[in-house]
Amino acid sequence: MLPLDALLGWSRAQFALTACYHWLFVPLTLGLALIMGIMETLYVVKKDEFWKPVAKFWQKLFGINFAIGVATGLILEFEFGTNWSNYSWFVGDIFGAPLAIEGIVAFFLEATFIPLMFFGWKKLTPGWHLAATWLGGLGATISAWWILVANAWMQHPVGMEFNPETVRNEMVSFADVALQGMAVTKFFHTVSSAWMTGAVFVIGVCCWYLLRGRNVQMAKRSLHIAAVVGILSTFIVMATGDRSGIEIAKHQPMKLAAAEGLEDGQKQAPFSIVPGVEVPGVLSILATHDLDGYVAGINDLKREGEQKMVRGKQALEDFRLYRQALGKDSVAAQQHAENLKKNVAYFGYGHIEKADDLVPPVPMVYWAFRLMVGLGSALLLVMLLFLWFDFRKKEKYPKWLLHVGLWSIPAVYVASQAGWVVAEVGRQPWIIQDLMPVGVAISELPSANVVVTFFLFLIIFTALLVAEIKIMCNAIKSHEAK
Repeated sequence: MLPLDALLGWSRAQFALTACYHWLFVPLTLGLALIMGIMETLYVVKKDEFWKPVAKFWQKLFGINFAIGVATGLILEFEFGTNWSNYSWFVGDIFGAPLAIEGIVAFFLEATFIPLMFFGWKKLTPGWHLAATWLGGLGATISAWWILVANAWMQHPVGMEFNPETVRNEMVSFADVALQGMAVTKFFHTVSSAWMTGAVFVIGVCCWYLLRGRNVQMAKRSLHIAAVVGILSTFIVMATGDRSGIEIAKHQPMKLAAAEGLEDGQKQAPFSIVPGVEVPGVLSILATHDLDGYVAGINDLKREGEQKMVRGKQALEDFRLYRQALGKDSVAAQQHAENLKKNVAYFGYGHIEKADDLVPPVPMVYWAFRLMVGLGSALLLVMLLFLWFDFRKKEKYPKWLLHVGLWSIPAVYVASQAGWVVAEVGRQPWIIQDLMPVGVAISELPSANVVVTFFLFLIIFTALLVAEIKIMCNAIKSHEAK
């Protein structure tokens, strides 16, 4: 067996690989679900036959993407049991609940209504088919809700108590888990970014058609809808991103400090555009909505972490003594359990060896944040330009703008992936913030098994991605608007 650090490294790499590939498919599913729903609504409500074949075209691309995306999502959930069994044991009572609801509710909606959407055009009335389209999209969105509830709980664990007898955290408030501020903010931020991704994808495809002079009317009218959806979605992304900054400053201050490269805490903290270029006071406004608000720096949080490590090690010692007395001396066991409660909030810090281990990879988080914000802002400008030319009623968009729109497709995916890097890498070393370090969560597996499955998944996921791109490109190239 390879050393533990190799097992941990490969387990993390495998999960990151699966998550990154999965997130290539999910945003387009959610984004196209909204756009094709709007287009079919125009067909049904306005009785405009133009929109029927247009909606069917975008539904075809939605179906290709949805079918391939399901595979990565299932594997991602299974990895919690295979590679992270200690995590699953420790918090499975809580983490498993939203995933179970997702399977029962969201998968039911998707499995029922998405087939009706694809195969029901000639069998359902227009109104019922429209309902199937929206309900299929709703199922995908509900699925995202419960996944993001689970993820938000990992960022800010609430609604549970530690049971030292079973060595598990047990849920005491489902409402706290499902409706906490971190979950609501993360859902709207992530889903609106997915709507933006779908909008940019539609814009890019339409630009490809316009550059070649094909399907011009379909491309122009689809592009207009996508630009409106994309602009509105981007404003939601910005608003929820602002709220997310406050949540992170409150519950994950080290992530915020790493994203800004802020070494020492201060009031009127500046926002770093790039190293050496700062805007005074903006970070304090983003983190606290107060120009004089204090933002903790990396060094401050390391010193605070050292104190928590002391209390965490005491919690581990109390837990060891409790387990030792359990079944032998009920009075001593009760006393140790009471002592454990005083420091159980710092339980995870007992596994941290040194304060430097509390700091995530600062350069990666810092630049990922700037990629996310920078590309997102540029894409908003591109969509505004398309809408501006629409309102000027120009016959043709500038050729340079069409090329920019086409290349916006990879740009929006880079921005989306960068956002998840900030969220997940910025949380390190925690798999559950302040409660469980990543190194404690892994399964006891031969590292060679994880290495083999890593490369197996890499090959399979890459093949699926290449297949999707090829099938989509063929569908786009072969389409001729009626």
